[in-house]
Amino acid sequence: MPAPGTDDLQVQRGALPDDVADLAHRLVRDATASDGVAPLSEGAVSAIDAPEGSPVVHVWSPAGYAVIVPGRDDEPAMIEAVIDPARRREGHGRALLDAAFNAVPAAESGSGVRVWAHGDLPGAVALAASMGLTKRRELLQLRRPVGAGHDLPELVVDPTVELRTYAGPSDDAEILRVNNAAFDWHPEQGGWSPDQIRERVDADWFDPEGLFLAFDRADDGADKLLGFHWTKRHDADLGEVYIVGVDPAAQGRGLGRLLTLAGLHHLARRGVSEINLYVEGDNVAALHTYERLGFTRYAVDVAYG
Repeated sequence: MPAPGTDDLQVQRGALPDDVADLAHRLVRDATASDGVAPLSEGAVSAIDAPEGSPVVHVWSPAGYAVIVPGRDDEPAMIEAVIDPARRREGHGRALLDAAFNAVPAAESGSGVRVWAHGDLPGAVALAASMGLTKRRELLQLRRPVGAGHDLPELVVDPTVELRTYAGPSDDAEILRVNNAAFDWHPEQGGWSPDQIRERVDADWFDPEGLFLAFDRADDGADKLLGFHWTKRHDADLGEVYIVGVDPAAQGRGLGRLLTLAGLHHLARRGVSEINLYVEGDNVAALHTYERLGFTRYAVDVAYG
């Protein structure tokens, strides 16, 4: 007998029909409201609306949705999935993931496919165990309160550093250079093109006063970027340390802490009561910096493989 829902499962590469995309977005909203944690990452939610010709692969049924995003270079393909909260514990999760693993293109399957469990909720842990999957990567979410009673350290800028905010498209090339140098090891953040910069600059949440850039005053013309901090405001109460990138050639100057603190002060002035960030579980240096700035562990996302 087939697993529950297997007869309804469909697979498609590229663009989804509008009604299926609407279903996927609804499932994400319902699961987020039910669990208190989003079931898909920002990139996976964007992939729901992938255009024709996109390499992403979608798997869905009336009870659930999964997306397969190809890996960059030698990185594995990543699966992210969501099940309707009203249809859980009926076997749909196992059926959906089995179909998603089988739908990974042959060119991607050899690098070790991974599946994200955002929040690493008990149901996801049990499902991973039943499928013989083990933890391969941990992405920690840290948070700290700001405002009354939660003062931030003073922002002191080294006189050798010029700290300013985003001036427009003329800054994009240097942001792209530093981002790709700082995150050349990172499966999602590395390997950006100008499209990734423009997509974020054009987003509704973008605030040019919340994108901080650090330049070396000793550099002629002060036009070589040392590092940047891109902040994000989710709503009136929650801000995010979205991206902190430092040129590897400029490491050791305390720029990570300086840029992070500049963004924290900015978000606090905007009136948020809490700030979150994501950091790899094995990034000891970054964890040390954030812990000294008052961040504590809030949640964990786990990639199983």
